[in-house]
Amino acid sequence: MVSDPVEPFVETKWVGKKVSHGNTFDYLVIGGGSTGAIVAARLAEDPEVTVCLIEAGPSDEGKPEILELQRWPGLLHTDYDYGYKIEPQERGNSNIVQSRGRMLGGSGSHNICQSWRAPDHDMRDWETMGATGWGPDDTRKYFDRVLETTGLEYTPPDNDAASSYIEAGKQLGYTERKMAANAEEEGVGWVALNSKDGMRQSSSVAYLHPLGERHPNLTVLTDSPAYRLTFDDQGNASGVETANGTYSARREVIVSAGAFDTPKLLMLSGIGPADHLREMGIEVRADLPVGKHLLDHPEAGVVYETVKPIHQPNTVFCDAVLLSKVDGSGTDCPELMMWFFSGDFESFTVGSDSGEKITPEGITAFTIAADILHSKAEGTVTLRSTDPTDPPVIDPQYFADSEGWDEWILLQGIKLARRIAEQPALAEWIAREVQPGPDVQSDEDLLEYARTTAYTAYHPSGTCRMGAADDPDVVLDPELRVRGIGKLRVADGSVFPTLPGCNPNITCMMVGEKAADLIRGIR
Repeated sequence: MVSDPVEPFVETKWVGKKVSHGNTFDYLVIGGGSTGAIVAARLAEDPEVTVCLIEAGPSDEGKPEILELQRWPGLLHTDYDYGYKIEPQERGNSNIVQSRGRMLGGSGSHNICQSWRAPDHDMRDWETMGATGWGPDDTRKYFDRVLETTGLEYTPPDNDAASSYIEAGKQLGYTERKMAANAEEEGVGWVALNSKDGMRQSSSVAYLHPLGERHPNLTVLTDSPAYRLTFDDQGNASGVETANGTYSARREVIVSAGAFDTPKLLMLSGIGPADHLREMGIEVRADLPVGKHLLDHPEAGVVYETVKPIHQPNTVFCDAVLLSKVDGSGTDCPELMMWFFSGDFESFTVGSDSGEKITPEGITAFTIAADILHSKAEGTVTLRSTDPTDPPVIDPQYFADSEGWDEWILLQGIKLARRIAEQPALAEWIAREVQPGPDVQSDEDLLEYARTTAYTAYHPSGTCRMGAADDPDVVLDPELRVRGIGKLRVADGSVFPTLPGCNPNITCMMVGEKAADLIRGIR
């Protein structure tokens, strides 16, 4: 259950004092998540402009159920979670629920704050794909700004089973190292977190709190879902219609609603694939591949019953990680992220609403989960209807890549999980393998298990990707401007040309830092 909301500094729906400039601002930022909160905060550093940050969900301030990081599992399947269902999957798990944060801070107020810089090789790929100015040298200072603002701490090594997992990785030949700089190298170790003394340091916490003491030219409007963008007579973006009225922008509108809701808002506003918009009865303003190229990190796990309880008083239950290259992949970077999770992870593997249960009740278990770092499957986000309160249609098309890369990488991950579990340091913890079970041995059977119980790492991205301004397969130019529409930009995970081989929240925050500079004309 979600506790009664705490609403400091609130006047009706306005967080803080509503300044006296009516409903017109210089900048509107739609979406107060990991990226949008930073864009708004940085733009408001200029006292000569006014900024309005519009968030669909409530404030996170003063709410321990959000801010206390260890309580993250209690946010799932509540009013703080959009809980988007996906379309039936031909080759994957159709029961997956795409949990997304519905509060100030977005999914950064909903996740477990694992803190990673995107690997340099992934940022070079962005630049190669036409995102000029987004290579490792150009983005390094923005990653630095994020981590200087949020801070960084490591999980205390008091999860005894996770400690044994790290030791098992070392026994298998992996070097122990701090998992903070980036995901460039193989290794095993404790996860770095953007947290402080167990309290999450999301973009809202680090850049906006305390809300009552922020810049007076920044107005934060919560509980205000965006319905459609508005446009002036020249076709430029001019504002947004919300559940609480229409707001206007003199200079620019920046959409930061995330990989699902950003394309939904653009399409409702006539920006997207022309055929789909016409099918929905929407006037086409710009024929762009909005909602295409949906990317994610699918993963699957091997579940083990333990011979004794796991001691984990101050952890986030997912505390240790191993990065591994894959022989035969043709790449020289890690392709697998192997997570240690203190639990059976069953609500993720079979879906919270499926009614299935494989792991017996009452046992203590841990999961070694294999995460595909560079998935090649691409899905879509489309409109369900023209009703802005309807959720979008999300079809990740898991394991549908024509090369079979995702299936092959995941199979190697399941095999690696078993090799890690065989090491003496971890083997002494194990009573038995519960999923998939010792009878499942052939590649065919292992792959069938992995595909049908795979789940998401909650890293959707790429649905409004940026690239060269003349590339018809992108939505944005490298300045994050929507092609063909004036005074409109997008800044969130939807802009990613590729999904970095790590947890992407810090990269989303980096986008916020760089986007603010682009808008202000700072290079």
